[in-house]
Amino acid sequence: MEGDDETSGPMIDEIYANGGDDEKRNHRLIISGDQLDIEAYASLYTGRTKIMRLLFIADHCGNNSTMQLEALRMAYDEIKKGENTQLFREVVSKIDGRLGPNYGMDLAWCETVDRRAEQKKEKLENELNAYRTNLIKESIRMGYNDFGDFYYAHGQLGDAFKNYVRTRDYCTTSKHIIHMCMSAILVSIELGQFTHVTSYVSKAEQTPEALDQITVAKLRCAAGLANLEAKKYKLAARKFLETGPELGSHYNEVIAAQDVATYGGLCALATFDRSELKNKVIDNVNFRNFLELVPEVRELINDFYSSHYASCLEYLGNLKANLLLDVHLHDHVETLYDQIRHKALIQYTHPFVSVDLNMMAKAFKTTVVGLEKELEALITDNQIQARIDSHNKILYARHADQRNATFQRVLETGRDFDRDVRSMLLRSNLIKYEYNHRASRKL
Repeated sequence: MEGDDETSGPMIDEIYANGGDDEKRNHRLIISGDQLDIEAYASLYTGRTKIMRLLFIADHCGNNSTMQLEALRMAYDEIKKGENTQLFREVVSKIDGRLGPNYGMDLAWCETVDRRAEQKKEKLENELNAYRTNLIKESIRMGYNDFGDFYYAHGQLGDAFKNYVRTRDYCTTSKHIIHMCMSAILVSIELGQFTHVTSYVSKAEQTPEALDQITVAKLRCAAGLANLEAKKYKLAARKFLETGPELGSHYNEVIAAQDVATYGGLCALATFDRSELKNKVIDNVNFRNFLELVPEVRELINDFYSSHYASCLEYLGNLKANLLLDVHLHDHVETLYDQIRHKALIQYTHPFVSVDLNMMAKAFKTTVVGLEKELEALITDNQIQARIDSHNKILYARHADQRNATFQRVLETGRDFDRDVRSMLLRSNLIKYEYNHRASRKL
């Protein structure tokens, strides 16, 4: 491997050390490969999202029946604390008697909850009708809001959204508008309608005088999730990185602080260049508080920036199984991982005139044949300016002729200047001889 100049010597040593043989890089224990601790994971969330995340794990954990039954058991217990009998019946159907008689169909509980729900619904309807008759805006707003809460608790998200949105016409203060927006955002996230999320985040941000730091942090997270779902990973990264530490555990009905670190860190790795990664992630004091909650993500970001790609990819490999069980990240893991790996390959080859593919394959823990295919795709996509010597297994960089490029830029600048000067002289002569005035008089 040959460097562009003498200063590349230390970097060569660094990348040799990255091949995986250096014992110094192996002193840290990679703990992220452990099976997901469902109880600890579920404790990070509250409300409906806790149940839905548990059910998502049960549906996507493959043949791991122990994990599936544990997730279903916890979901069963959590649902019985609420009033959603429809979701309860679905969970009982999935358990299918595998957890014993204590986790079977409880018809008495369902009937009691449904009866109580009918009574509460009738009461809310009577109250709302009375408020409409009296034309008291605040009371009508509260009536619709109570209906939204009622439908949300019973899992009727579409009706909940409609009632929350209806409060908009009866909002009299900025705080009422913020409350309406936050309720609509919560239901929209549960429904997976992220266009609505973006819309109501923007609406809430139009009343900055009513926003406290916690609400701002919540809005950043909601916007981040919407951009993540839309596969706008760079925008998602920015939103998560802008989230303030005030978030804490105040938005556990949607997202945990650990998720902010994971989502933001992976999206940033996949889309930021080195300077952005340094300034906006590693040196970001606020985001550092989130990264401390997920040491694996913090370490893989530092490893990537330090060009310790083998260690970085090892962390990513160990995290992957658990990330695939995340309700929001599941569909994006493969794409983000591919982008991160491609960036690592590009950064590895960038400083050098030639690279030994055998050594590079060792650094990335892959075969030379597999590495060649990856590099071919990047060269074809014009992301790496290089050519491959397949016989000698060497990658040769195609560095542009800087001298010729400089001459071409100078000539182009001269041509542009000449054209601009001629245009200016023409305009000045037209004005001088009043050509436009004479032409208009003839007409």
